[in-house]
Order: sequence, then structure tokens, then C-alpha cells
Amino acid sequence: MLNTGDRIQNAEFRIDKDYALYLSTLKPPEVFEVFALSNKVKNRFRGNKVDLCSIVSAKSGACPEDCSFCAQSSYSDTGVNAYPLLDKEKIMKAAQSAKENMARRFCIVTSGKAPSEHELDTICGFISGIKSLGLLPCATLGLLTERQLKKLKEAGLNRYHHNLETSEAFFSEICTTHTYKEKLKTIDAAKSLGLSVCSGGIFGLGETWEDRIDMAFALKGIGVDSVPLNFFTPIKGTPLEDRNMLSPIEALKIIAIYRLILLEGEIRVCGGRPATLRELHPYIFLAGADGLLIGNYLTIPGREPVQDLQMIKDLGLEV
Repeated sequence: MLNTGDRIQNAEFRIDKDYALYLSTLKPPEVFEVFALSNKVKNRFRGNKVDLCSIVSAKSGACPEDCSFCAQSSYSDTGVNAYPLLDKEKIMKAAQSAKENMARRFCIVTSGKAPSEHELDTICGFISGIKSLGLLPCATLGLLTERQLKKLKEAGLNRYHHNLETSEAFFSEICTTHTYKEKLKTIDAAKSLGLSVCSGGIFGLGETWEDRIDMAFALKGIGVDSVPLNFFTPIKGTPLEDRNMLSPIEALKIIAIYRLILLEGEIRVCGGRPATLRELHPYIFLAGADGLLIGNYLTIPGREPVQDLQMIKDLGLEV
């Protein structure tokens, strides 16, 4: 069934939506064959190196958007720490820490639909400072225009991150204050300027496997460079506070199938991984991942970077 070694080596390996859906139905022990196949594909196209990135929550809370999973939405009462745009000293301190922990990329993240013009100018100053440290600057600033993205690129921005979050069919179930098409417009603008694009989503919101696979093929069609996979963690005060988390096997299956669909793209495991994967954490790389967000997330603590670096070393992989 999964004997595809020759096709992988000849770079002819492809799966369609129907086969991806079939793989999604497999359970242990059969699903372990899928992980092994994804690992072979990862080794063929990505090698044994792990790309590390880190983020700073540069502006937090009071977001006017109603994303049902987000602690920073003003529609939810989560008690999240809200603050305006940080000063450059704090940004650079966080960037230096990321570099010391072997991150290659550093991303500035702000809450809200988009920054003001004054905030954008300030962020441009952050980007030039991050670049001077030898890090690749990334930004997550919401729905931006081509003009705004061009300003960021001229300041030295390497990559723009903007998640699709889920499939187009399911998107209106988790957000009504902006649309899936608006997201595509921002991504298209970033690509038109020659920026690297990072786009993925969050899993465990109530979406089906069809939704997950539709998003994977949408990202493949767009041609994004990096695909961050986040696993939902319920946060008290949000509409989804009572939703159960995914099992570790389900999360690993998502990683594996995304690798089989996206082949050469970076598959980066991000938010929710410690709580979701638990004792199976190291298997993310054996299931096809080749990237990691280290350190804390936006409103939830992550693992200590030293733990992730040791895990990578123990698996015989390289940063």
C-alpha cells in the first residue's frame, strides 16, 4: 500500500485528496507506516536539518476581530495582558535571546487587524535592527496592503507570516469580521513583492479532515515557503473554551499528511505542541516536520529552548 520508495527518490511522489483522506482514516499500528513514509519524503526533500524560529508578542490584546480561538479578541473575556507596541529595546532583547537559542528567524507579531501607519514605521525600525543581528526578520501584522508590505520589505523584511487558519469552507465558522478572501489578498500581495511567505493554520477547532486537506492543497496551490501547524489549546473565556484538544496521534497524522502533500515546503510545528503531543513530542520530526517555533507563544508558555535543542540533538538532527 505505502511502498513508494522508488517514486520518492525519483521526485515523482504525489498524492491526491482522495488518497490523503484515506490516510487520515488509518489508526495505529497502520498509521505508523504513514509516519515512516512522511519521514522518507522529508529526508528526500528537506534533509536532516531543523529550521528554528522565534516570535515576540510586540503588541497584545484588544483585537477587534472575533476569531473564536484567540485569547486576544476583544469579543472574549480571557484576562489576557493587553499592551501597546513595545519599544525597540525590548524587541532587540527578545531577538538577541532568540539568536542565542539558535533561532534563524525572528518574527514580530502584533494583535489587531493591521497596524497604524505610525506603528508600521516603528516596526520598520525593529526590522532593520533584527537584520543587523544576523537574523532573518519576519512579521505577523494582519491584513496588509501591497504598499505597506513594500515598506516593510524595504526595511529588510525577509518573510511575511499570515495564516489561512483553516479551509475556505470552514473559515466563517471561526471568524466573521474578516474573510478568507481578504487573507488570500494579503498573501498574494506579499508574494508579488518577492517576500517569502509563511502560512498555515490551527487544528482542533471543529474542522473535518476534508477541511484540513483542503487547506493543505490550497497552500500547495499558493506556493508558500513555510507552513506552520498549530494545535488548538482551549482558553477560558473564548467561545471554544470547552472544546477538547487533539490526541497526539491525530496531531502527528496532520504533520505527516501535510508533508506528503507539500513535499518540499517547510513544515513547522508551532503553538500547542507541548500540551497536545505530550510524550510523543519527538515524533514530530519522524512524522515529517523540519521546522520548529521555539520559546513562548503569544499568550501561552512554550517549552524551554534548551529542551528543544536537546531533543533535536538526541534525534541526530542538525539545527
